[in-house]
Amino acid sequence: MIRVLLNISSPALRAGLRALLSSDKAIKIVNDPLDEDSEADVVITSASRAAFVHGEVDSSSSALRLGSTQAAILFLSDDQLNLREMQRLSRVWGILPTDVSAEELIAAVHALSQGLIVGTAALLFESENEPLAQGPLTERELEVLGLLAKGLANKQIAVGLGISEHTVKFHVSSIYTKLNVTNRTEAVRAGLRGGWIAL
Repeated sequence: MIRVLLNISSPALRAGLRALLSSDKAIKIVNDPLDEDSEADVVITSASRAAFVHGEVDSSSSALRLGSTQAAILFLSDDQLNLREMQRLSRVWGILPTDVSAEELIAAVHALSQGLIVGTAALLFESENEPLAQGPLTERELEVLGLLAKGLANKQIAVGLGISEHTVKFHVSSIYTKLNVTNRTEAVRAGLRGGWIAL
């Protein structure tokens, strides 16, 4: 069971989110946002552009103090966040637009509960093809990791990037080493957690 706390000031929006989440039996809405004893796996809240731009969304904000300190937080906003500020948070986070669909919202809650960073490329990155943070990987390795995330085989990646399959294997091996993982699933998960790729 995934416990979700709705830290939303608007009663209408809170009711709408509750309705969207109600179709998934694995999700349970818990307590009231003002209840300090609320225990949640995921906290859903809204944030203004000013908070993102000026770096006011941090671990000391009231929204982030709600629920368990281990709870992931999902921001609802139509403004691009400051990714570098968000990476300083001591918990898993995600961002989705305010007009999110039920399917996207439910998928995000499940992903966050598994420790993954979630969000649309438009809100996470300056452009869909250029992540703000590169992390330990080279530009080419990021391209390979992004294609791994799409489920492509080495041969398909080679064709897509115009390189040999042997070179792809070399890049994949390098990715595993740098991210300290042993398989594709772990590599993709590490990339999502680091905010270097988006699904």
